[in-house]
Amino acid sequence: MPFSHLPPVIGEALGARGYDALTPVQQAVTEPEAAGRDLIVSAQTGSGKTVAFGLALAPELLDAVGGTPLSERPLVLVIAPTRELALQVSRELGWLYAGAGLRIATCVGGMDASKERRALRAGPAIVVGTPGRLRDHLERGALDLSELAGVVLDEADEMLDMGFREDLEEILDATPETRRTLLFSATMPRPIARLAERYQRDALRLSLVGETRGHGDIAYQAVTVSPSEIENAVVNLLRFHEAETAICFCATRESVRRLHATLQNRGFGVVALSGEHSQSERNTALQALRDRRARVCVATDVAARGIDLPTLSLVIHVEIPRDAETLQHRSGRTGRAGKKGTAALVVPYNRRRRVEGMLRGAQIEAQWIDAPTPEAIRAKDRTRLIERLTEPREFEEYDRELAADLMARMAPEDIAATLVQTQRAEMPAPEELIANTPEAREQAKAERHRPGFEDVVWFRMSIGRRQNAEPRWLLPLICRRGHITRNEIGAIRIGQHESWFQVPRPVAAKFADTVARTASPEDEQDAIAIEEAPDGPRIEARENRRNHGGGGRVEPRPMGRGPGRKPAGKPGGKPGGKPAFRKDKPGGGATGKPAGGKPRFKGKPKFKGQPKGKRPD
Repeated sequence: MPFSHLPPVIGEALGARGYDALTPVQQAVTEPEAAGRDLIVSAQTGSGKTVAFGLALAPELLDAVGGTPLSERPLVLVIAPTRELALQVSRELGWLYAGAGLRIATCVGGMDASKERRALRAGPAIVVGTPGRLRDHLERGALDLSELAGVVLDEADEMLDMGFREDLEEILDATPETRRTLLFSATMPRPIARLAERYQRDALRLSLVGETRGHGDIAYQAVTVSPSEIENAVVNLLRFHEAETAICFCATRESVRRLHATLQNRGFGVVALSGEHSQSERNTALQALRDRRARVCVATDVAARGIDLPTLSLVIHVEIPRDAETLQHRSGRTGRAGKKGTAALVVPYNRRRRVEGMLRGAQIEAQWIDAPTPEAIRAKDRTRLIERLTEPREFEEYDRELAADLMARMAPEDIAATLVQTQRAEMPAPEELIANTPEAREQAKAERHRPGFEDVVWFRMSIGRRQNAEPRWLLPLICRRGHITRNEIGAIRIGQHESWFQVPRPVAAKFADTVARTASPEDEQDAIAIEEAPDGPRIEARENRRNHGGGGRVEPRPMGRGPGRKPAGKPGGKPGGKPAFRKDKPGGGATGKPAGGKPRFKGKPKFKGQPKGKRPD
């Protein structure tokens, strides 16, 4: 028996599910050396992690319930970063423990909290939920963790990235010290290591990622296109592969809305998933994919967490992932359970070096190709149509009578052509793309404003280096004034008296309206003028040449990570030295801003380098 080392009820559930053998991560957590110990498990997406921690905790859980399906207090707690992943975990554990009759309660945001509290009072042995909702039930006294035998943190790295550290710490502090703690994480950054040191005892580290990080069942393709042809390339990729289910990843909600509308207009059955959709809308979209009423999903990275579609065979990275880990998580939606999948990265000509470095870091071998041409798509369509129309079928008598009537009225060639025409009418037309030539690549690199997902609009702020402007406090100010996220802000350039930044063109008009509404002369920060700058930072470059001589080049400032440039300006605002910050005031010192992260304006802001009593436009 392949599952003789597991409890009989678990072995029977696995056999009924069609398991012939355990996956490597499932086998590792059931080895004798892992029994009863805390675990730190690193494994790829789609490797069977959910069933793995269900198997790891099976001995303690089944011994504690003693054959009784009800439990006075929860015995196992599973924490997941997103609603979809928590619901998926609940479904997987449901069939795994169906033979034992254990109750499972799911607690996630967006659901009816009163129903969840009733489910918690009904005696579930397993509770699955997201950090925020679990913390809320804990603080209200609806969740009692005093008899917990085991706790699982699924995708712990993602939960820390999403800002759930405080929620996790409060939940784990409420659990008994005798519990087992299983930490599943695709990566092991330092915050995860510190969390493990605090809440685990003599943990066993299991790394199932392997020497090569690329998933063996996924074929990677890097598709080079002109920046203006990204959407057309996505259309042709979808048509070329004709996947049963495909997912297209975008970086922002606006990009999701735009691509969803584009594909819908082209005739694709498509749904969208992003943070702006309610839980009921997300459930409806996922059900449409499962029922085959839709074949394409356009989603952001976070919204796609926990999506498990058995028929998903194509992942398209419409916008380049921010790092190798995001690339792995996105691509891991396909190639599951031994099935083959394809992950295609749409790479504008001017971003090729960045993608090559990302693939090297991820140890992924990708095939560099051009986007499928209409001719290649038609050749694929021809093969697919012939296979589809010639496959064996059983016909009813009525079908044969109708066929005989058609034969009497039309020539056989005309009947076959009509059938082919009907089938082709359901297929969206492929797009003509710019040929991948050296001239086209050079022209794309030379374009300053690029259409498609690379299209941006420059905005100007009436504050610069003379006022000690820095990206680290300009960034939150822009987000607050314009109601956008950091991901929607491009390059930032800071001049002597003014600063510039980029916003994607699709959100530029809404951003400008919001900035105008949030302007307030009563607040020093809200009084800073922000307006569209069609000429970008070139005006400042001319001003630098006129006032200071030289080339007048305005360098981009570092954003968000890495060592930043030192702000220019001697005490008093003159160029060349360090800014003058008063260390005797709260929030002063090296940062020059209060602890809350906003710049400190003492009274009215002093705009140096301007005529007395005046402020820059």
